[in-house]
Amino acid sequence: MLIAGFPAGAWGTNCYLVAPAAGEECVIIDPGHQAADGVEETLRKHRLKPVAVVLTHGHIDHVASVVPVCGAHEVPAWIHPEDRYMMSDPEKALGRSIGMPLMGELTVGEPDDVRELTDGTALELAGLTFSVAHAPGHTKGSVTFRMPEAADVPSVFFSGDLLFAGSIGRTDLPGGSMEDMLESLARVCLPLDDSTVVLSGHGPQTTIGQERATNPYLRQVAAGPGSVDAPRRGM
Repeated sequence: MLIAGFPAGAWGTNCYLVAPAAGEECVIIDPGHQAADGVEETLRKHRLKPVAVVLTHGHIDHVASVVPVCGAHEVPAWIHPEDRYMMSDPEKALGRSIGMPLMGELTVGEPDDVRELTDGTALELAGLTFSVAHAPGHTKGSVTFRMPEAADVPSVFFSGDLLFAGSIGRTDLPGGSMEDMLESLARVCLPLDDSTVVLSGHGPQTTIGQERATNPYLRQVAAGPGSVDAPRRGM
């Protein structure tokens, strides 16, 4: 399996291209702010043909390049219905007044083909399977994508802004909820095997085992009700 990722734009959002191997079809995950050039460079480098864009949530730092990327390759974008409005109205998603500048000129709106993600769905794309889990907390429509273990390759978990190395996504923007975040961490992350590789929306890769042992939020939900005071990340 081939996973090529790079941080893009002002927020350093990780964009991933996933394929069975070089020279084959691929899926693009979270082409955010200023990600289009990096996507094209990665496609050329690995001779990949995109078949879909999938989105962990609707914040502009994860979706800003969806329209040009989908348009250039005539592929659909998949997003949870509760975050779909954010593609056309990113300022509302951030709690900003209409008309306030938002990182200069951005191409906002929906691509021609938008499809909605459902909790528990197994997406079959580019010869790969992505298990979708609805994981609200950062936004109401946040989701994660998990790929099963296969042939000496550990399971891979695209966590979006749910879980980071040592932290979690912020919950203070519209649609965010710490209560929902902790419930999602317990329901979606805790059952995963320690060997599961976590590829987050921001920052370095980690594993569920590492986070189970050191992440204060995951430790909290594993221990039961309580409170923690630790930094959160993401836009």
